[in-house]
Amino acid sequence: MNSTERLKHLFSLPVVIAALGYFVDIYDLLLFGIVRIPSLEAMGINPDTVGKSILNWQMTGLLLGGILWGILGDKKGRLSVLFGSIITYSLANIACGFLPQINFMDKGTAYMLLRFVAGIGLAGELGAGITLVSESLPKNLRAIGTSIVAGFGLLGAVVANFTVELSGDWTIAYWIGGGMGICLLLLRVGVVESGMFHQIKQNSSVKKGNFLMFFTSKVLFIRYMKCIGIGLPTWFCIGILAMFANQFASAMGITEEVKPGMAIMWAYIGISVGDLSSGFISHWLHSRKKAIFWMMLFTLIGVLLLLFSGVKTAKMYYFYCIWLGLGTGYWAMFVTVSAEQFGTNIRSTAATTIPNFVRGTVILMTILFDYLKPTTEVIIAGAIVGLICFIIGIYSTLTIPETHDKDLDYHE
Repeated sequence: MNSTERLKHLFSLPVVIAALGYFVDIYDLLLFGIVRIPSLEAMGINPDTVGKSILNWQMTGLLLGGILWGILGDKKGRLSVLFGSIITYSLANIACGFLPQINFMDKGTAYMLLRFVAGIGLAGELGAGITLVSESLPKNLRAIGTSIVAGFGLLGAVVANFTVELSGDWTIAYWIGGGMGICLLLLRVGVVESGMFHQIKQNSSVKKGNFLMFFTSKVLFIRYMKCIGIGLPTWFCIGILAMFANQFASAMGITEEVKPGMAIMWAYIGISVGDLSSGFISHWLHSRKKAIFWMMLFTLIGVLLLLFSGVKTAKMYYFYCIWLGLGTGYWAMFVTVSAEQFGTNIRSTAATTIPNFVRGTVILMTILFDYLKPTTEVIIAGAIVGLICFIIGIYSTLTIPETHDKDLDYHE
């Protein structure tokens, strides 16, 4: 395959639309983390106690939505999920912009419900997009193609933060996110369905989108759990170290203000670069596992330095957020591996549920983090949660089957 043909595949409509979709997805997914404090304070709500509850409701929505959209993706097609999910989260985000005008119920409760609905919608974007791209590209270009999707898409976090800063009003940021989603919906009209899905769509003898298959087969269950395990360090870094950057900064004795929104933005700048690089690293090493393992070790070093090297300035905290972002930039590779581990009939279910289950583990991480803080202090509590995530992540990476150059045209 010459360079012209490779570029034609890598910048085909499914790849471009999946990248734009993930951009909007990440914008909307992380927007609450960025506007958590100003939006809740503006409505006279405690940003710490109620803020955590809203975040947990959003993550619960992601868990349930992951199952819903994953099953629909294998039963009805990848495109049906891309359309349905974006309508759901776009309308929910537009409604979030009208929260100050809601008087018929408690604003905090309304915020929780809207972020729950948004979470359900956001759950479908990445898995369906990566599945469609993986099945549309030649096997030697899958890693690079999905890296382009994630690398560009993750810049949505950067744009979200700048949108909040420049607009000066968190409600406008929500409306912009919802508006981008509606525009994206119109662009998706020309995208075609995956050829592999078309081949099994009419075959009634093949069980499609059976979520229980992951729990009734020991082999599939172990593989499924290992895929989730690989992703844990990524959301420890975002969900704990970046989302609660203000708490860690205070424990470290940093006198300057460290904003969670800025920490998230710098982390995602790093993740975007890391994701673009991870596909090429995997391509060069001829191995998904080696690329993820080395990036995970790089992340672990960054976590240890952040927590224990004596960081004393906001700039240094943000620097380590970039470091952690670069390391956890194997996110696209992790989702690609999740798609490649399973057959066409349950591939969308796997690729959609696995990353959302990883996102959902933030609930467990925050519960453990809060439980440990009173007795061990913030830094040690964070270190213990991180240690658990990295042990599981490294073990899962080293023991899961290699999928580089694997033929995906098969079913379970």
